Amino acid sequence: MGKPLKSVFKKEHRDDVSNPSANPVFSTVAEMFLSRRRFLQMGAVAGAAASFPFLLKPENALAAVSQPSALSKAVSLGFTSIPVSTDDTVRVPEGYIARPFYRWGDATGIKGNLPAFKFDASNTTDEQAAQAGMHHDGMAWFSLPQGEQDPAHGLLAMNHEYIDNGMLFTDGTANWSLEKARKGQNAMGVSIIEVKKSGSDWEVVRPSGFARRITVNTPMQLTGPARQQALMKTAADPQGEQVLGTMQNCANGYTPWGTYLTCEENWSDIFVKKSERNALEKRYGISDSDESYRWSEVDDRFNVDKTPNEPNRFGWVVEIDPYNPNSTPRKHTALGRFKHEGAAVTLAADKRVVTYMGDDQKFEYIYKFVSDNNYNPADREANMQLLSAGTLYVARFNDDGSGEWLPLVFGQNGLDKSKGFDNQGDLLIKTRLAADAVGATKMDRPEWIAVDPHNSGSVYCTLTNNSDRGKEGKAPVDAANPRANNTFGHIMHWHEEGGDPAALRFKWDILVLAGRTDTADEKAKGSMKGAEFGSPDGLSFDHQGVLWIQTDVSSSTINKKAYEGMGNNQMVATIPGTNEYRRFLTGPRGCEITGIAFTPDNRTLFINIQHPGEGGDDITDPANPRAVSNWPDNNPQGRPRASTVVITRADGGIIGS
Repeated sequence: MGKPLKSVFKKEHRDDVSNPSANPVFSTVAEMFLSRRRFLQMGAVAGAAASFPFLLKPENALAAVSQPSALSKAVSLGFTSIPVSTDDTVRVPEGYIARPFYRWGDATGIKGNLPAFKFDASNTTDEQAAQAGMHHDGMAWFSLPQGEQDPAHGLLAMNHEYIDNGMLFTDGTANWSLEKARKGQNAMGVSIIEVKKSGSDWEVVRPSGFARRITVNTPMQLTGPARQQALMKTAADPQGEQVLGTMQNCANGYTPWGTYLTCEENWSDIFVKKSERNALEKRYGISDSDESYRWSEVDDRFNVDKTPNEPNRFGWVVEIDPYNPNSTPRKHTALGRFKHEGAAVTLAADKRVVTYMGDDQKFEYIYKFVSDNNYNPADREANMQLLSAGTLYVARFNDDGSGEWLPLVFGQNGLDKSKGFDNQGDLLIKTRLAADAVGATKMDRPEWIAVDPHNSGSVYCTLTNNSDRGKEGKAPVDAANPRANNTFGHIMHWHEEGGDPAALRFKWDILVLAGRTDTADEKAKGSMKGAEFGSPDGLSFDHQGVLWIQTDVSSSTINKKAYEGMGNNQMVATIPGTNEYRRFLTGPRGCEITGIAFTPDNRTLFINIQHPGEGGDDITDPANPRAVSNWPDNNPQGRPRASTVVITRADGGIIGS
């Protein structure tokens, strides 16, 4: 059977710590903030506030509307919270319908190339290039025709984050070859599919002139300051202008001019360097081994000893035009290089474009980018250049509840050749090192970021967890993170000065501490009222201002250990400031809930079920793919498949109301 099954893909390195800087950790800042009794309290949860007196005040979350959505702001949730579940299915509240309709291996809809999925995983490399990739993640809706707000016809763009060789091949990693590696590369990347409402149901349009798969080998252009930099040049691309592919695409974003932003997160997991690693490679987590993907064994692009600059060409935000299947995706280096979890886009008061981003690894940072030029709704072509030039900032959270955005600009704040930066492009390739140098605040794995559509200066970020909290030599236990081995995580909130996303100062607080509501142990107690949850990950507002939270409890921990009795991963909803949380959805066994996309009328919700059937920390045994789950097909000879799920109300009403 080839090499023994080893540690799994997605979570292999993101739980490591590669930040050795002495910058303040958020927990320490929060402890100081607490000591001055400056955290905000909320009387509705007096019991929790006694232990965690820092929760978001309702009046801060429900501030005056500064950039209203097309729909009026919700004032209450209109569904009954469902119980936790350990069933191998998707459950939603009474009166709702949930149906999987774009599964791994389904034909994307490319004209003349509609291969059917083979349940024994025997599809070829070329067939996989025209099929849905594995492990669906971030996702966005784009109405058809372009420029309209049609809620019944549109495009879905979605990420396929990583692969499981035990599921992808009939024999797993046995008889390893370049052809197998290529199939894995074709199972990553992005899908663009055309979808249409038919009566009360939805269908994927096949064939479609819009249908497209973007993979690890799709040509892409580099834009911005790092284009043509020495560290971006390879033998295959001596000018440092064109990159092949995108991979490990996690969360996402979308722009006001109708393009999709896909974010490269755990790309470093795939690169291998056997010889001594330099400081830059160590800071970004390049490893000396990989027994999950194994591409470096047969494809020199991923062997850093042979292609030393190839890793520098990953870790970027990629812009894709879903309306033009012949367009070339662009990697925007002005937005910085790190392990991007998402790219939440909003507009500043002067119509400059602001993009918020998290770096998903322990003790990493929160960033934002502000474009040089302004958005013009009448000039899409000019808007397509907005992410190529601007200023990248990193956040510092001060001990008095204030915060500031520190510019990462060559020649400012000591960011010059004395610190190892040659110019702005070189600095952006080394974004993490620049953030270290200016004294940004270390955070507990920043994940998705969401901007309130009814208050664009109000921003939220999930901090999933941090098992290194309180360990010797790491960040200490403190009042803001009172749990050694921070198992449950929390959600951060800040409000930009003057309600302007381009402001350089903000005020911060904490929306909620995730955790249990059935315990007296303050180290595990959640501060929410209603549905308990842990490891918040996916985060998005709908058009009514309801905040939707998705969880990613690791496969080895689901309903076990500290999470015993909390069931499968889930999706909950809240209106910030109420502290009421209702459970809207539970997923099948072994899965993560991720991806959120609403139609413009808020009457259809698309979400993704990632890696159903994943068990523990090993790749799946190819001889027993159904050991944990057989969702969604329940085929006795099949295997679990990641899937996009479409959710509607039976009466056609607005989701969540």
